[in-house]
Amino acid sequence: MGQSSSITTIVVVAVLLVMMFGSAYSGNFFDEFDLTWGDHRGKIFNGGNMLSLSLDRVSGSGFKSKKEYLFGRIDMQLKLVAGNSAGTVTAYYLSSQGATHDEIDFEFLGNETGKPYVLHTNVFAQGKGNREQQFYLWFDPTKNFHTYSIVWRPQHIIFLVDNLPIRVFNNAEKLGVPFPKNQPLRIYSSLWNADDWATRGGLVKTDWSKAPFTAYYRGFNTAACTVSSGCDPKFKTSLSDSELQTANELNAYGRRRLRWVQKYFMIYNYCSDLKRFLEDSLLSARGQESNETTLNIPYDFVLACCSSLSQMFKICFFSVILLLYITFSRSIKLLPAFKI
Repeated sequence: MGQSSSITTIVVVAVLLVMMFGSAYSGNFFDEFDLTWGDHRGKIFNGGNMLSLSLDRVSGSGFKSKKEYLFGRIDMQLKLVAGNSAGTVTAYYLSSQGATHDEIDFEFLGNETGKPYVLHTNVFAQGKGNREQQFYLWFDPTKNFHTYSIVWRPQHIIFLVDNLPIRVFNNAEKLGVPFPKNQPLRIYSSLWNADDWATRGGLVKTDWSKAPFTAYYRGFNTAACTVSSGCDPKFKTSLSDSELQTANELNAYGRRRLRWVQKYFMIYNYCSDLKRFLEDSLLSARGQESNETTLNIPYDFVLACCSSLSQMFKICFFSVILLLYITFSRSIKLLPAFKI
């Protein structure tokens, strides 16, 4: 009886580990990626198990996946630029191409020595972004490799760091919010100079005496639909349907960890940026040529963002004030400059 119980425990633990960390495919960088720019600054080595990107005063570097994906889970381990990384951006993201592209972003904004990286996340759908959330990390991402994952399902997108959820972007198409679901996406990564905005809004510039700046990659794993395989969108994986569903959903523990990360480490949330919401709405109203009094409410903000009654009340209150202002201004044929 004791032996049977032990075996059962081992099996359960193994299944949980597969669900949490396992993927259908562990990729070799030679087979899965192309170095796309930067000449010798991008390198694949260690038998295809490691990749590095470098940035110097002349150029950065980047790579992209050979395959396109439509839903699934993508894992990548990164070790970011160490030391004074101010002005640099290491981007790791999924994207299609064109003006109406879809995109799911991790961007790591460098900082001065001893100051934390900023992890910048964003979601584009049909060419529209502006859905930023930013975080400090609870560890030094330059000391060791850490796993950054994107779970992309028709229902939602989950961003994870070391299997800890930091952000969930839900499908709110029923409310009129576009969601990435029709365009296959490639994996991209790049290391580049963005010292006009990356660190403290561009106040801190890149210290080129510290170049070359180098980021390292390993541990690429996927459990995803590759478009070339013809799966649509039920991708091939070693997990059963029920296990896969569980692996891609948040249980009670996952939801608690998500709240913990967002409470203590989130430093910017577009959903809380009322000033930006009002400015965007006002600019949109100014741009309308008709005499009809309408308020172009950004549905992403009002509908997808409102997670509490108090937040909904604030947005509705300021929306009414803005609408009254626009109505009054148009009634006297004047919409003067308005600063919030």
